[in-house]
Amino acid sequence: MSSEIIRVAIGGQGRSGYMIHADWLQQVPDKYRIVAVADEIEVRRTDGEQEFGARTYADWPDMIADGDFDLFVNALPTPYHVPGTIAALEAGKHVVCEKPMADTVADFDRMVETAKQNNRILAPFQNNRPQPFFEKIQAVIASGVLGKLIYIRSSWGAFARRWDWQTLQKHMGGGLRNTGPHAIDQAMVLFGFDNTPEVFCRMDCRNPFPGDADDHCTIMLYDPDRKAPQIEIIISGYMAYIQGDTYQISGQYGGLAGGANGLRWRYFDPAKAPHQDMWGWSVDRQYTREDLPWEEHTWTLSEAQDKQAVGYTLKSLPSGPERIYNHLYKAITKGGDLFVPTEQVRPQIAIIEECLRQNPLPRKR
Repeated sequence: MSSEIIRVAIGGQGRSGYMIHADWLQQVPDKYRIVAVADEIEVRRTDGEQEFGARTYADWPDMIADGDFDLFVNALPTPYHVPGTIAALEAGKHVVCEKPMADTVADFDRMVETAKQNNRILAPFQNNRPQPFFEKIQAVIASGVLGKLIYIRSSWGAFARRWDWQTLQKHMGGGLRNTGPHAIDQAMVLFGFDNTPEVFCRMDCRNPFPGDADDHCTIMLYDPDRKAPQIEIIISGYMAYIQGDTYQISGQYGGLAGGANGLRWRYFDPAKAPHQDMWGWSVDRQYTREDLPWEEHTWTLSEAQDKQAVGYTLKSLPSGPERIYNHLYKAITKGGDLFVPTEQVRPQIAIIEECLRQNPLPRKR
């Protein structure tokens, strides 16, 4: 495919399909054109006709069967991520798939294999990896000033009661599947894709409404060989008091804290630290004390960028869709690389699968 406009069909016109995917794709008409949308809610189909001039369908299989598009954006409800993606790939379409792509590694591998068999591109939509604050975190770590990372804590939540479809197990709802893919994707970037984490997870559901999917989840990722940092992830709807910064990172020579709006990090140069002789026992019945040559820096999200954010658990900025869709356009038209390759999502799916295995929650009737 040469430099041409990629015709897009979007499955699902809810929060993600409409407010993230369609919103961005409309801003790059020289690369993408929305030609079809599918949603069972009539008013959303009307929006698709009036705002995009698109063909509309009440059901996504009919849209895929009709064809006449190049790229299928799978923003359908979670249970349809696997079947919708496979159907589109088998129909010869490239696919962007929302998170979570699958519940099991076996299903994920089927999606990847179907893409290979049909010579099509399967692009994961991890739009919170290319966010300004997280890229700044990576830059600080890569500079080496924090030394070897020891422990990372990431906290995602607030106090929020929910009564929508994403609170139901039958719809593959819950914090692990909704927020978890963002948190786990970032965690794996920091853990290192060359390392395979051991997983410990505890989930609970105290939803006062009919929802029976997890609304509190803690995940611990660790490396028995200690080559990678220990990472704790908390996803909860029960934080009456927000538990500090989104990220707390502890390193050998300092640490970093902060989130989407700003970061601060503090470290010392070990070469400039005072030399100390090891005590045999305590001296003068005191603890050891020293003054280290600390340096401290900060980073702040610009006001202009802040105004562009959407989302509630984590601010999602247009830089996410922009980076993903720019890389995808090059991959389709010129054979370039995806921003997030499928092989980097597979460990995330393995972690989700293990968390679910460890926590079989009862279903409400």
